[in-house]
Amino acid sequence: MKLKFALRTTASAAVLCGAASMAMAAEVEVLHWWTSGGEAAALNVLKEDLEGKGVTWQDMPVAGGSGVEAMTVLRARVTSGNPPTAVQMLGFDIKDWAAEGFLGDLSEVADAEGWDAVVPPALQEFSRYDGKWIAAPVNVHSTNWMWINKAALDAAGGEAPETWEDLIVVLDAMKANGIVPLAHGGQAWQDGTIFDSVVLGLGADFYRTAIIEQDPEALGSEMMVEAFKRMEVLRGYFDENFSGRDWNLASAMVINGEAGMQAMGDWAKGEFVKAEQVPGEDFLCIRFPGTQGHVLFNSDQFAMFDVSDEKREAQMMMASAVMDPSFQVAFNLVKGSVPARTDIPDTEFDMCGKKGMADLAEAAANGTLQGSMAHGHGASSNIKSAIFDVVTAHLNGEYSAEEAAEELVAAVEAAK
Repeated sequence: MKLKFALRTTASAAVLCGAASMAMAAEVEVLHWWTSGGEAAALNVLKEDLEGKGVTWQDMPVAGGSGVEAMTVLRARVTSGNPPTAVQMLGFDIKDWAAEGFLGDLSEVADAEGWDAVVPPALQEFSRYDGKWIAAPVNVHSTNWMWINKAALDAAGGEAPETWEDLIVVLDAMKANGIVPLAHGGQAWQDGTIFDSVVLGLGADFYRTAIIEQDPEALGSEMMVEAFKRMEVLRGYFDENFSGRDWNLASAMVINGEAGMQAMGDWAKGEFVKAEQVPGEDFLCIRFPGTQGHVLFNSDQFAMFDVSDEKREAQMMMASAVMDPSFQVAFNLVKGSVPARTDIPDTEFDMCGKKGMADLAEAAANGTLQGSMAHGHGASSNIKSAIFDVVTAHLNGEYSAEEAAEELVAAVEAAK
């Protein structure tokens, strides 16, 4: 990277110098769920960076796009008294583990490097606990995106949809052209990802009241019934083999022209990039119609567990490497997300990356940046799971829209 950043503070150098002497014979065991091609390529940037500093990387991948399976494995490891060194973690899961007293303190390196000044407050809400830094944010993902095959859109009229009504027109045209209009994987977290965007499309205040605040009146309202009706409409544009499909295989359908578009977070861009697709030429990135100016976010962070002193030094080096500006650029260029630091220019990012960074800044300034329920930043794990159950059951035809809204009220109440 040919980026010019200010030299780190003398205090930071002292921390890392001490860490380096210990870490040459150390290793980090990293539990994560980055197993798709684009994700693995992004993770390799961090692995190579650490190995270049003498820290051995022990990989512990657990497949599953939302991290649910990884958290199950983690619980078993911690229960047996053998936690990994570092764990990819999201939102409320970080806070829950911190509250249980299992996470280590990264404040030494965080204070030396001035993380306070460069990490947005919305992310610090999940990076800090009881005044201490307990996780290092790698990126900011936003979830309310659509990824569109450019040739398929051109054949369907060439106009990217801006409203719900526009979206239906384009989907109908793609269906008439003989391709799958909307690529989707029938897994609970993917159903929840679309549901997030559909609810947000009915208004940011509605999303906040219903999903983040879990107000029973909003959860059971006519507007929520409308959200479920829109989910039914979208279900009609899936192919018959959608059930159980992994998200990256749905992305591949769009890349290969088998499908017209996918509603998915910006980690999908990593798949397009790995396939050597060019934004604006081969594919388009737009906000889910009706959600322009609003961003639902999640942030991948590495939480560091409370471990022995020799492992702690390697942890500190890993935390510092994650927050290094050059790494944040290199990683996010491959991953499809945007840096967790606010002091990084968009110079090296493509048009989708630039849009993501601009949208994030705009939403943060306007108060329209909200945590994604489906990805652990808008609701606790219990409530998220309860919402997933209702959304998936409805999408599979078990409830009408009206019944789903009623079930949602009951499910959320029981999960609190």
